[in-house]
Formats: sequence, C-alpha cells, structure tokens
Amino acid sequence: MINKRLAKLIRSLEQKKYRRQEGLFVAEGPKVVGDLMRISTPRCIIATPDWMAGSEQRAEGTPATMTEVIQVSEDELRRVSFLQHPQKVMALFPLPDSSRSLTTADIRDKLCIALDGVQDPGNMGTIIRIADWFGIDTLLCSHDTADAYNPKVVQATMGSIARVNIIYTDLCALFDKLPDTHPVYGTLLDGNNIYEQPLTDHGIIVMGNEGKGISAAIRERVTRRLLIPHFGKEDGAESLNVAIATAITCSEFRRRQATS
Repeated sequence: MINKRLAKLIRSLEQKKYRRQEGLFVAEGPKVVGDLMRISTPRCIIATPDWMAGSEQRAEGTPATMTEVIQVSEDELRRVSFLQHPQKVMALFPLPDSSRSLTTADIRDKLCIALDGVQDPGNMGTIIRIADWFGIDTLLCSHDTADAYNPKVVQATMGSIARVNIIYTDLCALFDKLPDTHPVYGTLLDGNNIYEQPLTDHGIIVMGNEGKGISAAIRERVTRRLLIPHFGKEDGAESLNVAIATAITCSEFRRRQATS
C-alpha cells in the first residue's frame, strides 16, 4: 500500500524544484524502468503483481536489495501515476550527478546535439530518443531548455534517457572555448541546403526553440548554417517540428558517414 507520505512525494516530483530538492525523478512502465535499472538503482519501486512476477525472469528488472519495493493493485498505481494508462510499474530514481564540469575534450571527437531553449516536454523526450537511435550519446542543453527529468520527458524517451548523457550548460561559454576549426552546425531558414553541404563525423548540431528558433547569441556562434529544404507547395507548411527536424538532420549526418 502507498502511504500518504510517499504519495505526496511522488506528486511533488512533477515539479523541477522538488526533483532537485529530493534528488529523485519518476519513471514509469516496464521498458523505461527496466532500461534505467541497468545503469541505476531505484530508491523505490511501486508495481503490480504482474510486473513483480515478470521481473523475476529478467536480470535488469530485478530490484536491488537496497530498493524499497511496494506491491500495489492497478487501482492504487493509477492514483499516483502521471500516465493516463499506467503500465504496471513506477520507480523513483536518483538524479544523475551533475557536479562534474564539461570540458571541450569531452566533445572534441564526437557528434553531439545542442538544444537552445527547446521547451516542449514531448519534443525534448523525442529528441533524446532520436539521439539514442542515431548513436549520439551526448546532448548539450541550454539552461532554459526543458528539464530532461520531467515525468513527461522521461516517458517520451521510451528508455533512451538511460543511454544519453544530458548536460545542462552555458552554450555560449562552451562554444567560445571550442577551437575555431570545431564545426558548430545550426539549422536556420537562411542556411544552405543540407543535402548539398559537406558534413563532418564530429561537431555540434544546434536545434532551437519551437517558436523562435536558435537564439541570436547562439546564431552568432554557428559556423555552418544548414537548411532542410521545403519540397511542398508555397502555401503549405511553414516549418518543421523541432524533433522531426532533428531526426532529418541526424539521419543525413549518419547517411554521409555510412557512404563515405
């Protein structure tokens, strides 16, 4: 049974300030919880008998001895779940350690994505999943980008949050420390056709805010401007969703590498 103290704690973790205060975030569903349990020990698991029985059959889903495990009915789980249709299990995980500072050496030889003010939790979660799909293990986020550990974001990643290193940092300060030769790509309306431009196997791909795009300060630091060309009618769609644009851009980078 879920007591009032735990129920109150879970609801509070919907808000960023309480996630930071408690050092915890919520994950739900067998896929998300199972993927996270491969890299982190949950503080608490709340699960139905069905999940508990199934978890005994797979090592990554077996609760550690230090984890509090609470067995509940589907109705009890529904009362604390953030999902419209709860999926057998919820877990409280410790927030990753963010104390280590990022250095340019961490990103020098790899392809990374940088998010400049992306706000929508669904977009944020989908971009984390896209990064995972295309083998991009580092996601750099401006401080005004949506919190990756918002329950809606975690759910939208479908477990990919366990495999992508998410770093919140001052993007301008970071870019200013990079060598002049380090590519900083930006998707801009005045950019050059991505299908006609040379693309490297390392660098930073910057994606901007849903409504405003890349901020002026970051735009000044973009060294290679890209455009996803429009093939539709003139009176058709005016822009692409930022998550879709991220997928198209990452796909083209990886396609070039595969054919080079």
